[in-house]
Amino acid sequence: MPIEVVRTLVIAQSPGAVIEYLQDFTHTEEWDPGTVRCARLDHGPVLVGSRWRNVSRFRGRETVLEYALVRRDPGRLVFRGENRTVVAVDDLTIDAHERGCRLVYRAELTFKGLAALVAPLLRRSFEELADQVERELPPVLARL
Repeated sequence: MPIEVVRTLVIAQSPGAVIEYLQDFTHTEEWDPGTVRCARLDHGPVLVGSRWRNVSRFRGRETVLEYALVRRDPGRLVFRGENRTVVAVDDLTIDAHERGCRLVYRAELTFKGLAALVAPLLRRSFEELADQVERELPPVLARL
């Protein structure tokens, strides 16, 4: 059973600027407290299929996931990351709001193999991580 966390943020910035910034997954270094480093694996404009190597720290351990942009629609970005123990999907919806834009950030983690057995025990840690993202992302986006 996947773990899903959802946060809705109102950002004092245009939807276009927010999408432009968030589509480059290397920026997770600036706002995702779990990301240690993130590097683009290909070159050129960011398009569906663009890939990144993301190193994250979770509960004291580092893990590496390879992410790809799997969907890019007006107002929506979907990234999918995977390694041998987990599939992570970050689904970001951005639309206009009277104070700038509204960002709905949905992260879903599906654990594989034996890791799936401990997944329910990790929910609280992922909720805490999402709370940190909710605090750190708005000021970063407001500076764009």
